[in-house]
Amino acid sequence: MQEFIEFAGNNVLLVTGLLASGFAAIFYELRVKARNIASLSVPVAVRMINDGSKVVDIRDAEQFAAAHIVDSTNIPRADLNGESKPVKSGKNVVLVCDTGSASGDCVAQLRKDGHENVFSLRGGLAEWRKENLPLVSD
Repeated sequence: MQEFIEFAGNNVLLVTGLLASGFAAIFYELRVKARNIASLSVPVAVRMINDGSKVVDIRDAEQFAAAHIVDSTNIPRADLNGESKPVKSGKNVVLVCDTGSASGDCVAQLRKDGHENVFSLRGGLAEWRKENLPLVSD
């Protein structure tokens, strides 16, 4: 133990860098874990949708018109906030975007604002298409 203390005293920058990188890794892992709690795989999302969860597509109106999940509502990302009716409905809400990153960011913000019933579709519509699930267009 004495040797470790001596080493740390002689290599302050090295030990500080090691501790900082360790804390950064822990912070990153906790952040990823928190985000994954709020994201749903496609099969889980389908099950929630079949159980009555609301689907909100946060892409712009043109993308929504081209292809969207059946019975989903379009609320562009810029217009989405904690006061939106689907978010306040009391039902579980699944946010959908193209790849899952924008919806993940929105979910993080909405959860930060106190809405625990909001989830993101992991992989977005790209993953939905990959699973050969139905989409409709206007």
